[in-house]
Amino acid sequence: MKIDLFDYKLPKELIAQKQIKPRDHSRLLILDRTKQKIAHRHFYDLLDYLTANDVLVINQTKVFPARLYGYKTSGGKVEVLLTIQERNGVWSALIGARHMKVGDYIYFQKGLEAKIIKDLDGKTKQIKFNLAGQRLNKLIDQIGHTPLPPYIKTKDSQAVKKDYQTVYAKFSGSAAAPTAGLHFTSSLLEEIKKKGVKIFKVTLHVGLGTFAPVLVDDILQHKIHQEWASIDQSTAQSLNKLKKSGKNIIAVGTTSARTLEAFTNSRRQLASGSKWVDIYIYPGYRYKFVDDLITNFHLPKSSLLFMVSALASRELVLKAYRKAIQLRYRFFSFGDAMFIRNSSTKTKSK
Repeated sequence: MKIDLFDYKLPKELIAQKQIKPRDHSRLLILDRTKQKIAHRHFYDLLDYLTANDVLVINQTKVFPARLYGYKTSGGKVEVLLTIQERNGVWSALIGARHMKVGDYIYFQKGLEAKIIKDLDGKTKQIKFNLAGQRLNKLIDQIGHTPLPPYIKTKDSQAVKKDYQTVYAKFSGSAAAPTAGLHFTSSLLEEIKKKGVKIFKVTLHVGLGTFAPVLVDDILQHKIHQEWASIDQSTAQSLNKLKKSGKNIIAVGTTSARTLEAFTNSRRQLASGSKWVDIYIYPGYRYKFVDDLITNFHLPKSSLLFMVSALASRELVLKAYRKAIQLRYRFFSFGDAMFIRNSSTKTKSK
C-alpha cells in the first residue's frame, strides 16, 4: 500500500497557529460514511448529531512540559526532551547537544540535575534526576516548556500552554495533546450530558512518535511507536454493557480510538488495565469497538491519516480533505474538526 495514496497538498496558511476562542466555535466537517455525504457546521453543533444512544469516550491525559533547558558542566547549553518515564526519577530523553556521554551531568534551574546513565541510540539517552516522585513532577511543571508540534511557530507562552490542554485533562504524561478534545468546553460537555449522552474517560499518554514521519514507501512496513494506556475496570465493564445493548461508541480523537481498539479482544470485549500499546491501524483494519470518530485534520502521509482512512474509505476521507481546503478550514492541532459518523445507526435529533 503506497504512501503516496495518502498525500494531499495543503497551503501553509491553513496550518492553524492558535486556538479559536471560544474553543467550541471551531468548524466541524460532518462526514457521513453511510450516505457518502459531507456537511459543514460548527463544533457546538455537535449537539444536533448526538442522541441518548451515543456514548463519548475521551482521553483524560494531560500534557506535561517535557522540554527542559539546561547546561553542561562546561557551561554549554543543552536542550532535553523527556520522552518516556522508565521508572521513578529515570527518563528516556532526546538530548539536543553533541558529545554528551554516559556519566555526564546536566544542570537545570532550581537545583535540578540529571546524570546520563545509558546511551540508547545516539541522541536518545537514559537520564536519572536527583529528585523523584511528586517533587520532581512539581519542579518540571515549573521550569519545563510545552513541546509544541514543529508546525506551530507560536512562542511557548503560558497562554499557549493552557490552550494546548483539554478542559478535562487529569493525568500528566503526554508529550502532545489529544487534539480532538481541545474543541470541547465545560459548558458544551454539560449540554451533551443533558441530552442523555454518556461520557467515559480513558488514558493514553501521547508520545513524540505521533509526530514522526512515515519513512517507508509501503505503509505496511512502517513500525508504529509505543504509548502507555489505561482503562479502569468500572469503565471497561460499563462500556461493554453499553456496546452489547446497541449503544453507539464515539471515540473523541485517534488516541481514544487506539486505546479502545488495543484493549478489545477478538470477541469484541473491552478489557481493563494498563499497558504499553502499539496498535497500528490502516485501511483494511476492521474496528472492533469504535463506531464513530471525532478527530482533527491530520498531516499528509501520516499514520493518523491511515487510521482515519480505515474507518471511512481513503477516497472519501481525501475528498473531505480537499473540500475542507477549498473552504479554508484550519488544519492540524489547533485546527478544525471532523466527525466521521454512520448515520444508519441513529436518527439526528431535532
